[in-house]
Amino acid sequence: MSYAAMLVVAMGLDAALGWPDWLFRRAGHPVTWMGALISMLDQRLNRDSGSFDQRRMMGVLTAGLVIALVTGVALVVQSALPQGWRGVLIGGVLAWPLVAMRSMHDHVRAVERPLLAQDLTGARAAVAMIVGRDPDQLDAAGVARAALESLAENTSDGIVAPLFWGAIFGLPGIAAYKAINTMDSMIGHKTPRFQAFGWAAARIDDVVNLIPARATGLIFAALSFRPGRAFSVMWRDARQHRSPNAGWPESAMAGALGVRLSGPRAYGEGVRPEPWINSGEPDPTPLDLSAGLDLYVRAMLAIGLILLIVSAI
Repeated sequence: MSYAAMLVVAMGLDAALGWPDWLFRRAGHPVTWMGALISMLDQRLNRDSGSFDQRRMMGVLTAGLVIALVTGVALVVQSALPQGWRGVLIGGVLAWPLVAMRSMHDHVRAVERPLLAQDLTGARAAVAMIVGRDPDQLDAAGVARAALESLAENTSDGIVAPLFWGAIFGLPGIAAYKAINTMDSMIGHKTPRFQAFGWAAARIDDVVNLIPARATGLIFAALSFRPGRAFSVMWRDARQHRSPNAGWPESAMAGALGVRLSGPRAYGEGVRPEPWINSGEPDPTPLDLSAGLDLYVRAMLAIGLILLIVSAI
């Protein structure tokens, strides 16, 4: 079976339909199922009375259990698929909810519209759906910057990475990746509760995103209207980011649009000092957010074309 062709089907379904609300209400979503499993293991194994080493060991066990269970289920399902085009179509339908392409676009578009209309209150409410920082501390430029950073980073770990692992291993690859990424988003935090327990989830997530993050940066740079500048900024600034991976797509996006990203971030607990990416350039405007969405669409079309070519080969 061509895993690449299966993913083209999944991308087509996601582009056309997203994940409809009526379907979510009736069946939920695979990521929420994974989240329920992770939450249950967190409540049972991440005990406040445990030592740092004990909680880290329980976190390693949790990561192993979640990955093994999700991968095992996906392996069983994939082995039951028929050969030929029927298997490709069924596999594409099953992979469909794990490709969050349209959702990412729609969430950022929801920020862009009020920003263009100079509705800062509406833009703050929309950006709060996709970032963790305090929206009330953001001006229009800060909202645009947060949305662009989320678009760049989530293109990598929400779309490119699952497609990458799915193209190599099929349903087990894309399902295992989504389980790892969901664990990182839920427990991979440096907070008192999760610093030990989420250590394994965060480290595994860093490893599985190494190649996709750099590939996303390369795609953004290559498809931009200023590729030389985008490549230069990515190579210079990617390693300044607090994340070993997010800096690559974010710096490529910053160079492609000629804006600065990252910098100090306001959260509920205070302001975190972060270095600027592409410092010296201006803050993004609402029109830069529109340009970032256009670049995102070109990237999605290019990835779909690459998968089509791979499936033909």
